[in-house]
Amino acid sequence: MQIGPHKLANPLIVAPMAGVTDRPFRKLCKRLGAGLAVSEMVSSDPRLWNTMKSQRRTDHDGEIEPIAVQIAGSDPQMLAQAARYNVDRGAQIIDINMGCPAKKVCNVAAGSALLKDEALVARILDAVVEAVDVPVTLKVRTGWDRDHRNAPRVARIAESAGVQALSIHGRTRACGFSGEAEYHTIALVKSQVSIPVIANGDIATPRKARQVLEQTGADAIMIGRAAQGRPWLFREIAHYLESGSEMPPPPIAEIRALLLGHLQELYAFYGDEAGVRIARKHIAWYTKELAGSTAFRETVNRADTAAAQFATVDGFFCRLALNHERLIYERGELAA
Repeated sequence: MQIGPHKLANPLIVAPMAGVTDRPFRKLCKRLGAGLAVSEMVSSDPRLWNTMKSQRRTDHDGEIEPIAVQIAGSDPQMLAQAARYNVDRGAQIIDINMGCPAKKVCNVAAGSALLKDEALVARILDAVVEAVDVPVTLKVRTGWDRDHRNAPRVARIAESAGVQALSIHGRTRACGFSGEAEYHTIALVKSQVSIPVIANGDIATPRKARQVLEQTGADAIMIGRAAQGRPWLFREIAHYLESGSEMPPPPIAEIRALLLGHLQELYAFYGDEAGVRIARKHIAWYTKELAGSTAFRETVNRADTAAAQFATVDGFFCRLALNHERLIYERGELAA
């Protein structure tokens, strides 16, 4: 899988997710096998660039290359300016968001709302590709709703504009995250363009990853929600694609070390107060459905300092490791 001059180590990409794919999470996923991780979306409105949120989203210190930044907006020239701004701050790939279904994004005619206006899509892509010397990629959905699946036309517009890779979430904007991903539309797009196509949606296991690659003919896959609390999923998929065999789940001792390291990165990146608050959702994802996790989360969510939170997490995993090498879930079975 290649995007412009950047040859990825494997065809596994971390999807951009607001509030999730910050620098600590991207670094962790890359270290655990992702070939690329795309940043949280950065607004194209320059009035927001000096906010603490935007400053953090454009901080790539120590990040494994290539560095991919997603930008969002609806004005071609503002998006072009945002692309230049982010390249100046270290972005090596610019990704344009035309896939987000969130109402607060679509209500300002950005994200997947742009799919309603193919002429505007073309103007945006032309402006951004012209503005920067780095590869420009695009993330879309299959269309606005089930009666307007225009991803194939948008893909051809993108290819004509010089976009160098296309990610497709296999749902319409109207679907949100409900229902099953429609891989047949991704396959149709792949058959009609020559640029790399990346399949996204409902990929949560190594077997599903291979199935989607085979079914769509895509050049790579993009994983979002399934990696929350399970960043080692990328190495599991990479191993399965290469060998055809599944890895055993990681030992409790390794998961403990990964989570504690993740917490330390969050505290360092956000500061203790914000780091503790942001860490809570990650802790919940890592421990979801584990035996004893309900009571644990009630306790850890009351921890209001980094030291207390860290110690509570450490104690929980140490207790798990006393009797089991690998994770035990609420249903009482060993993780398979």
